[in-house]
This record gives sequence, C-alpha cells and structure tokens, in this order.
Amino acid sequence: MNLLEAAFGADPGAQVWSAATGTARERWLAAVVLGGQGHYAAATSLLGALQREPDPVLASLAASTLASHRRQLGGHAAARLLDGEALARLAGLRPELTDPNAVDSGGALVDALVGLAADAIGTGQLALARRLHAAAAAAFDGLPVRAPGRWRPLTRLHWVAAEIELARGRHAESVPLAERALAAATGAGALRHVAKSRLVLAAGLANLPGAAEKGRAEALLECDLHHNKGLSLHPLVWPCALLLGHLRPDGAARWHERAKGVLSCVLLHADPVGRRLAEASVWVP
Repeated sequence: MNLLEAAFGADPGAQVWSAATGTARERWLAAVVLGGQGHYAAATSLLGALQREPDPVLASLAASTLASHRRQLGGHAAARLLDGEALARLAGLRPELTDPNAVDSGGALVDALVGLAADAIGTGQLALARRLHAAAAAAFDGLPVRAPGRWRPLTRLHWVAAEIELARGRHAESVPLAERALAAATGAGALRHVAKSRLVLAAGLANLPGAAEKGRAEALLECDLHHNKGLSLHPLVWPCALLLGHLRPDGAARWHERAKGVLSCVLLHADPVGRRLAEASVWVP
C-alpha cells in the first residue's frame, strides 16, 4: 500500500486501515484517505489525536483536514473553528514548500487560509471569503516559485475562487477557475482532486444557459458518478446526483433519492458530531 498514492495520487480507494497504527505522518495520510472515502468517524478519531501532536505543521494539517470533513457535511461554522486552530498552530513558523504534495509549513498555511475562505462561503459571508482567499493567494505567491508541491495548494485556491463566483451567481466566471483547478490536479495525477475539480466545473456549466454547456456538465457528472463510486469517493457521489437532478428535472426525484441513499451510507460512517452537523445544515438534503 502506497499512502501517498492513496491520498494524492491514483489510488484514492485504497484500504488504508493498517496505517491507523503507523507514524504520525502515516496516520494523517490515512485520515485524508478515509475522509475522502466518507469514513468520517475513523478519520475524526485519527485527526483528533493528531491535533495534539507537538509538530505544529502536522497538528495544523490535522485541524485543516478535519475542518474539510466538517464542511463536506455542511458544518461550515464548526469548520471555521478548526481552520482558525490550524492557522494559530503555525504562528511564528516560516512558510516553505519543500514537500512534493505540500505536506509542509507552506502547504499548511495555504490550507488554513483557503479553508477559512471556504467556511465563509458556507456561512454567506462572501466579502470575507474574498478577503481570506486573497490572503491565501498572497501567501501562496510568497512561497518559492519552483517548489515541487505547488499543485495541491494551487488546486485548492482555484476551487475556492470558483466557489466564490458560484455563490455570487457569476457562473460563467467560475468555469475558467475550475478548469485551472482541473488542470493542476490532472497534471499531478491526483484522482480525488480531479474528481472534485470536475464537480466544481460541472456546477458552473450546469447554470449556464447554453445547451452545449449543460450537455458538458451532464457528461462530467455521469462520468464522475461511475468513477467516484468505483473509487469509493462516496462524499462526491451524492453532490453529483443532486446536480444531475437539477439538470434533468423530469427525473429529479430519482436523482434526489440516489443522493439521499449515498448520503445515508456516508452518515452511517460519520461520528456523532458530523451527523448532527449534517442534520442541522441547509446544504445537506
């Protein structure tokens, strides 16, 4: 088992349970993979312990990762506390990109700031989201130009930039940003990031008036429904189904039922806090 391939490469559906007793870095990578598969309770258990690690970078990455899992269940306010913690753990550190996947102080800094921007989108604070995204972009621009790990923070920056435009109703403006995220993830061979980028791209295309754009969105979503299920990326399956329901109103009820069925399975594997956040969220059907 290659944990890096599972977390950031071509094997996001890998079975990583044995790594739950490995080194701190291995446990964080396992938590990343488990969260991507919707095993939120298992990931939360690992990440909660890692938040108390003496290594501030690893503790920050753990908090940011747990925040992303909370957001995936609609818990943006809860995620904001975790992203704030992630940022605080980095106080006094010099941000550098030295790791091929940005598992370092530079990547952790961008993760925390991008996470805070995403939290602000979910709580309807778009002006704040834009300021936080600008801060994340500035932090990223201040990192070494030829650093090897630029693909991951770059992908996440483009995701959130696109999501800000979607929240503003500027769907056409979101498309090139999502395309850039997709290009960065594809270049890295990071299948989970590719799938998320395609979902963000489809969300922009689905809200454009042209038939060609809507057709492209449907093709992306149908492909991703098949591949995400095969890759065990269940948290990405139900949003794809919801978007297909939006695009195909005649069959919307069937797609909504598909989304609810997958989401029910995901919630069975969530911790109690995650389930409560999902039940209270306006973002979760």
